Amino acid sequence: MLPTLRQLQYLKLLAEHASFSRAAEAAHVSQPALSAGVQELEKILGAAVVERTRGNVQLTAVGAEAVRRAEDVLARTEDLVEAAKNAGKPLSGRFRLGVIPTVAPFLLPAKLPGLKTAYPALRLFIREDLTPRLIAALKAGQLDAAVIALPYTAPGIDHARIGDDEILAAAPVGHALAGTGPIPAGSLKAEDLILLEDGHCLRDQALAAFDIDPPKGDDVFAATSLHTLVQMVSSGLGVSFLPEMAVRAGLADMPGVVVRPISARAPRREIVVAWRKGSSRAAEARLLADAFKLD
Repeated sequence: MLPTLRQLQYLKLLAEHASFSRAAEAAHVSQPALSAGVQELEKILGAAVVERTRGNVQLTAVGAEAVRRAEDVLARTEDLVEAAKNAGKPLSGRFRLGVIPTVAPFLLPAKLPGLKTAYPALRLFIREDLTPRLIAALKAGQLDAAVIALPYTAPGIDHARIGDDEILAAAPVGHALAGTGPIPAGSLKAEDLILLEDGHCLRDQALAAFDIDPPKGDDVFAATSLHTLVQMVSSGLGVSFLPEMAVRAGLADMPGVVVRPISARAPRREIVVAWRKGSSRAAEARLLADAFKLD
């Protein structure tokens, strides 16, 4: 016998909620029905998949591996259903798109109206999150595609190019780096920098471009968004990095902020639409990349 998709779904929900009652609620079944399904799965596998203790549910090693494999099986099955529903009708129906925070506010307002006009039957569900969580959601089948920035190492992921986005420097008026023209190599120092909090790929890409170690210590300023970061620069707290698409959108148009290119060989990040290898929605993800092309 082989496990059923329903049994694999029960196990996946149990791993997500760590509770039989909450997993049953998410599956829209009774708790005894979900428990029976998990027990049947254990019989088929010949091993326990969960450890049942009072008030706590924990996966066994077999259960954790089963969940990892089940996520791929369920994701591919959902792809199959969506592909069948929308056969011959690209970018129609539900499409779950992730976008990183340093792209979403600047790319989507400019591109979504045209996308809606071109594909009126598309129902786009957008999730804004950091790259590692978006990649994990792609692999788990929780997203169909994601707009991310390269370089970023992500095995099992394919992508299509949207365009390049130059990384610029933003300095307070009166700062030594608030001049004109490209900033000379070696002028940026770690102690001058204020950055996005750890986890934002723009932070890592900018630092890597200049071989700068991130500032350390409890007194380091770290912003949660580019909007906050620009406010901090405007207040004279330090120098930072901004993507060109944000500057074009007017993010740095405020008193007290000077934006400059960084050296003659300006660092860039590549904006792409990414999807899980083998996804039946790969062709649609490529269509999205075409619709989102940077001017």
